[in-house]
Amino acid sequence: MRGAVIHAPGDVRFEERDDPEIIHPTDAVIRTVATCVCGSDLWPYRGAEPIGDPHPMGHEYVGIVEEVGDEVANVKPGQFVVGSFATSDNTCANCRNGWQSNCLHREFMSTCQADHIRIPNAHGTLVATDGHPDAAFVPSLLAVSDVMGTGWYAALAAEVKPGSTAVVVGDGAVGLCGVIAARELGAERIIAMSRHTSRQNLALAFGATDIVSERGDEGIARVKDLTGGIGADSVLECVGNPESMHQALHSARPGGNVGFVGVPHEVSLDGQELFFSHVGVRGGPAPVRRYLPDLIDRVLSGRINPGKVFDLTLPLDQVAEGYQAMDERRAIKALLKP
Repeated sequence: MRGAVIHAPGDVRFEERDDPEIIHPTDAVIRTVATCVCGSDLWPYRGAEPIGDPHPMGHEYVGIVEEVGDEVANVKPGQFVVGSFATSDNTCANCRNGWQSNCLHREFMSTCQADHIRIPNAHGTLVATDGHPDAAFVPSLLAVSDVMGTGWYAALAAEVKPGSTAVVVGDGAVGLCGVIAARELGAERIIAMSRHTSRQNLALAFGATDIVSERGDEGIARVKDLTGGIGADSVLECVGNPESMHQALHSARPGGNVGFVGVPHEVSLDGQELFFSHVGVRGGPAPVRRYLPDLIDRVLSGRINPGKVFDLTLPLDQVAEGYQAMDERRAIKALLKP
């Protein structure tokens, strides 16, 4: 088969790779229907994370089951499935508590920008749809496998409640899906922080009520102006750098909450400052598997359409262009079709 391999910063190639095989009885092999480039893939692409030896890329996927191991009973060949970037057995204590992304047998997916994928822990990771969905739903179902599930977790971690005010820091795909999540969870006011017109427009279409284009202390001051000088009940941090975390923490009111899902890079918290702020903080890799059945239903019922975050569709063999377009902000998110 063929798939994406990163060799160095800025150097992603579409190459021959070994065909995936069943290694463990809990594995499955799927034929990829759609995959994509994630904002977090840009960290190594930009040289912000070490790459080491050339290795495959990608952790978002939907596909058709082709083969299952002997212990996989919940999905079968021929079914259309959605999975999570973090695999889980869905039976261990952490999974039963709802934290499948911290499963005791967790494996992070990293080979999905390819035409076939081995899914570890398939029995607890994959969710089959009822029949094969119409092609129009595929982008949104793909979004559910990561960015929509992650935006949903950010909103829950920030304790968005009906009638509340939420701020979303970050206008990438996760932040935009966080706007959807805040709306679905009943936020009355949703302030999206964005400097890019196309992303602002999408945030408004997804349910944002206000746009703040300023950043840093100016952005914080603008949020305070919009919230009576107090700050927001909930803040979704969807970037992962020191500036975005500073902006998130200082945009929350005393007693408010920050849900942070941007993979942290050089982020540190001042314990004394946090102590006296009375701001709660929760984050981490989203337990997407917990939300999959609900989010799939919301997509297939037409209630949410997170697939709109894909503003560039390419054949899989042009994956390098997908990375470049996102790096240059010519695209919010690139969908790849084998």
